[in-house]
Amino acid sequence: MITRSKGKGFSLIELLVVVAILGMISAIGISSYSGYVSSTKKKSVENAMLQMNLAQTEYYSMNGSYYPPSGSSNSSTTTCTPDDTTSSDIEKVLLGDGSKGPDIITEDLNYHVCIWRKDDQYGLIAEEDTSSKACKITMSNMGTVNREQHC
Repeated sequence: MITRSKGKGFSLIELLVVVAILGMISAIGISSYSGYVSSTKKKSVENAMLQMNLAQTEYYSMNGSYYPPSGSSNSSTTTCTPDDTTSSDIEKVLLGDGSKGPDIITEDLNYHVCIWRKDDQYGLIAEEDTSSKACKITMSNMGTVNREQHC
């Protein structure tokens, strides 16, 4: 004769095993999702830089020189410092009407962009706005994109 226990629920061990499995699955999912978000932001910034690169061609055809104009603070060097001001100026001048531009470098991307110019050469630099190991993406006037190793 087979006897059965009166309880019809799960044992404590069974519940702990299920909770542990769900914890491992969620930990894997969260790390995968954060990597996906990070790579998506980098690709969005690269696409915005391509738009700015194309806008440089239009700016050159209208003004006879590339942005930024001669005599500006970064018009004689091959480097610049990306910040909120340089990003908004680029959006206004290259992508907008001079007073307002589209917001393609949004705050949630956590990147800032600047353009350096030396003679008839220019390049774009985008830098992540974080305190630890900021990702730096550069683009030449030919559209070649380079990321630093830790990006």
